[in-house]
Amino acid sequence: MTRSLQGVDILVNTYWVRFDKGENTQPRAVENTRKLINAAKAAAVKRVVHISITNPSAQSHLPYFWGKAANEKTVMESGMSYAILRPTVLVGDEDILINNIAFLLRRFPFFALPGGGSYKLQPVHVDDLAELAVEGVYSTENYVIDAVGPDIFTFKEMVELIGEKIGAKRPLISVPPRLALLAAQFLSLFVSDVILTPEEVDGLMAGLLVSKEPPRGKTHLADWLEKSKDKVGAKYASELKKHYE
Repeated sequence: MTRSLQGVDILVNTYWVRFDKGENTQPRAVENTRKLINAAKAAAVKRVVHISITNPSAQSHLPYFWGKAANEKTVMESGMSYAILRPTVLVGDEDILINNIAFLLRRFPFFALPGGGSYKLQPVHVDDLAELAVEGVYSTENYVIDAVGPDIFTFKEMVELIGEKIGAKRPLISVPPRLALLAAQFLSLFVSDVILTPEEVDGLMAGLLVSKEPPRGKTHLADWLEKSKDKVGAKYASELKKHYE
């Protein structure tokens, strides 16, 4: 890695794994990130723009969030200049969550909400995140910022908005989180993917996908859904096919 990074001035790091699969585990992703950052330092890379997550914590019981905190610590202690961006749920043509909610709404007569659906999230469009990453490339300051969009929804409100925009409004039924997970695991068999993990439900319901900072993204979810309503959820977006096949 050191050899491949020689001559590079700035490293933009987006590497992570969403869930454990085989040897690709979140603890291993932390170790791999450490090796990558050490290689960048050895190759005399001057700056790192690192993509993290909102509300990372070394004390979190969720591997996704403590792993992201560990990666931030590695970047900040590397001695290289850095910009750390903390996005939430990504929205865009190749996103997983928004697309697959739309996919389920298009194909089933109702939608099961884990819990009451009152927990909040603050999605950000990938173009807004990319713009912040470019700013991070050209800046010389060290900083850590949340990269979030202008809208804060309850999960229920977001599902309702998606259904309305794609013309697939469905009854929303509140079910116990573990029952929703069981249903997701059952549906996963038919799409050969992992639709939802327990850790994702816990992080969502804990309010970890909302920022306390002013929004830096400009794209409203409703506007993007209006422009993309014919293709959002038209086909399933598979995490496994995207990253493992």
